[in-house]
Order: sequence, then C-alpha cells, then structure tokens
Amino acid sequence: MNWKFWAKKSSKKTKKKSAGREWLDAVVFAVVAATLIRGLFIEAYTIPTGSMEKSLLIGDFLFVSKVNYGPRMPMTPVAFPFAHHTMPIIGTKAYWDGIQLGYHRLPGLSKIKRKDVVVFNYPIEVDSPLYRPVDKCENYIKRCQAIAGDTLQIINAQVYVNGKPAENPRFGQISYYVKSDGTDFNPQALEDLHIEVQRATENEYVFTMTSEEADLIRKWSNVKQVIPMLRPAHEFNPDVFPHDPRFKWNQDNFGPIILPKRGWTVKLDSTNYPIYERAIAVYEKNKLQRLGNDILINGKKTNTYTFKMDYYWMMGDNRHNSLDSRFWGFVPEDHIVGKALFIWMSWNTDGSFFDKIRWSRLLRGIN
Repeated sequence: MNWKFWAKKSSKKTKKKSAGREWLDAVVFAVVAATLIRGLFIEAYTIPTGSMEKSLLIGDFLFVSKVNYGPRMPMTPVAFPFAHHTMPIIGTKAYWDGIQLGYHRLPGLSKIKRKDVVVFNYPIEVDSPLYRPVDKCENYIKRCQAIAGDTLQIINAQVYVNGKPAENPRFGQISYYVKSDGTDFNPQALEDLHIEVQRATENEYVFTMTSEEADLIRKWSNVKQVIPMLRPAHEFNPDVFPHDPRFKWNQDNFGPIILPKRGWTVKLDSTNYPIYERAIAVYEKNKLQRLGNDILINGKKTNTYTFKMDYYWMMGDNRHNSLDSRFWGFVPEDHIVGKALFIWMSWNTDGSFFDKIRWSRLLRGIN
C-alpha cells in the first residue's frame, strides 16, 4: 500500500490562532460560563439597606442560590452581561424589553419555607412609572413569614401564621421609647451593642434594638423606662396594604389575610376585593373591573377567581425600618430570585482602617 498520500495529509499543520483571537475566545467563554453560573446556580448580592439588621448588616456580601427553589429562566433575554437593570457609569438601561418571554422555572431542591431569607424582585416596579420587566426589577431581600395558603396576622408586632405565633428572628429589631434620668449614655456601650439611637428630648430617646438588648438596657442605672413603640390596633395607616380605610390596619397590627395559592378559588366580594385586586390584575395580567356591585374579569361577570401562582409574605427583621409586604402586599412566585445561603464578605464603611472587614461574619451561614 502507498502510505505517501496519508503522510502528506497528516503532516499538514493546523493554522495557529492569533494571540488576539485566543484572547477573544477566552473572554467569550468566560462571559458565557459566568452568565450560566449566575443565571442557573449562584449569584453574589450586597445588602444595601438596614431592613434586615441585625440579622444581615449593610455591607454584607452574600451568595444567593438559584438551585434551591429552581432557576428561573430569563424573562428578558436580551440584556448586557453582569448588569442587572442599569448600565454602569452611563446609567442607561442594560436590557431591551422588545422580547419578553413567559415565566418558567426549572425544578429546585425545595420549596420556599417559612423563615427562609429570600431574594426577590420588588413587586411594585412592574406597574410603576419606573416600569421594569419582572426579572429586571430591583432585588430585595427579606424573610419569608408565610407561604401560599397560609393565614397571616400581626398583633402588636408579633406575627401569627395559621393562628400560631411565628418564631421571631434571633436578631429581629423594633423601636423602643427609652427615658433616662437625664444623664447621658455611654456612647461606647451603645456602639458595642450596635444600637441605633435617636435623641428626642434631653432625657427621651428612640432605640432600635432586639428584645434581649431591651432587657439589658432596662437594667442600666440611668434608665427609667423602656417601652416598645407600637401602633395601636384599629389605627389606620394609609401606607399599609391594601391602602383602604375599610381595613384599619397598620405595620404592628395587621390582618388576618389569606395568601393566594395556585389552584385556590376565592369568592370575591366587597370585603376582600381590595386585598386580591392587585394579584389578579397586575401579577396575573387580567382585565379587572368593578361596575357597581358587579365584578368583571376579562369582560365576564363573576364572583370567583382561581389563582395561577403561589404567593408569599416577606418581612424585614428590622421591623420598624423595613419596606415589605405590610406595605405592598404579596410577592408572586415569578418574582422569586433565590435563597440567601451565606456571607462571604462583610465590609464596614464606618470602621477604622483595621476594622473595615468584619472578620467574624466571613463565611457565616444565614439563618
């Protein structure tokens, strides 16, 4: 057999890629890989506000799992890599909403459970003047207090789920009225406890702290009174969901309210219409009208509605400094981003040079 033809072919060298092409291929591969990891598995998140203090602090950097509840497929697929909704520096939109896909989620490891710390898209932006697609709404992080099908009520700042008091977060905070004998508090002692203090008069203060810290403060020699600052029952706060004077609710005394569940059929009437109106019209995209005593859904008269999604009730652990479900209602399942797993870095902007990093918080799990 003549092997010369084979030898000639096999000895032909493959054309070598240029250095620029190799760099381009590497960058494209890295972007695609990172986008898949960020979209399907895990994503970094930063705590921007104090609504979860002292459970989570401003400057905590978290890893959020997409796998636990199942990765949500992109709903706005045309977007700049690694930018959420706004381009860095230039401040323009980082996505094009000309293509919008429906809501789909891959199977997850578990369902959302009560007490889980959850990252989700801020529900109010989907129909606000700021309008953003669901998956491009601002990311919020709160604790799930109730899941679909639960009955939730708040009595004097204590959450009740299905008639039973919910377990309070270990580091949950509210505001307390504190009255002293006129002598100043030791600022170092307050700093060591990380208690936020506002002075009202010469001897009256507002302390934001946990119940354990309140018990400790009561024992200080210069303290005369420590009283939780709670809104009384039946006092109407128009900022509180559902923003209707017929529901005399506030952030400390609220409900009872039933969370919608996929497949649950609710009988609609004047006593619950304001509660479920937004979920039916905005989140589930139906045309909802009231004509006198009649309710029309997509042009048809009805007095019932069957929900297509599960809904959740999210609240911050810093109860008197949190914009949460008490103010804007239910969080639909299509807004859920993932479960907060652990803190990988914690940065204190107010700390001294050697105390910028909160070393004790590194690699701490989130409970």
